[in-house]
Amino acid sequence: MLFAQTKPVQGVVIDKETKQRLAKVYIYNTRSGDGLYNTTKGEFSTFAIPGDTLVAALGGYGVDTVIFKGQSAAYFQLKPLGIRLRDVLIQQKRLTPQQQYEKSVKEFRYATQRGSSKDLLNFGNGGVGLGIDAIYNLLSRQGKNARHLQKILEKDYREDLIDYRFTANLVQQILGIKEPEITDFMQQYRPTYQFVLEATDYSFNMFVRNAYKSYRANPQALRLPQLPQLTIDKL
Repeated sequence: MLFAQTKPVQGVVIDKETKQRLAKVYIYNTRSGDGLYNTTKGEFSTFAIPGDTLVAALGGYGVDTVIFKGQSAAYFQLKPLGIRLRDVLIQQKRLTPQQQYEKSVKEFRYATQRGSSKDLLNFGNGGVGLGIDAIYNLLSRQGKNARHLQKILEKDYREDLIDYRFTANLVQQILGIKEPEITDFMQQYRPTYQFVLEATDYSFNMFVRNAYKSYRANPQALRLPQLPQLTIDKL
């Protein structure tokens, strides 16, 4: 009966802000545990039954979900995590990186727990033994897909933490520059997650100043090529 209800579903993933197609997006079915990457054109094809929850996850973007109701196409729009709010009062209401990470993990707790190695050892009257559920989670396809989703959530948390400290307002205060130079500089000289965790305010200030000296010497040294504009065709 389950096989009879299974239906093919095609879809596309785009950036919610730029409307460009996104590649290397991980599409995950929380019921079946099946996961796959979409194509370089932003498209994907999978199977689902009505009621399935499909998740689209990509590093640097918020997770998007679609409830499959039998439609032939699914449409994901991922919002970049690096968008900064101009209004300071509104920005203060934004979740901290830790709060956002905990929120995402809570939303997909069932899926991520399937890839957990917790309780690998069972302690009982007969001594220590291997937990069957934990072994299954580690070796099964569902467990591997769940761990992959967990890694994406953790990567998003790290990128969000960098954005939380490395802000346009801070760069403007230190360097006194304006847009579009601020955005171009920040895209090319983004600090690492480990540095953001360990750096004092003074060392962070010096990083920005030294990076800006390198930027001024060659503004195009680390600039990424502009992505081509893609139109969304009917599937």
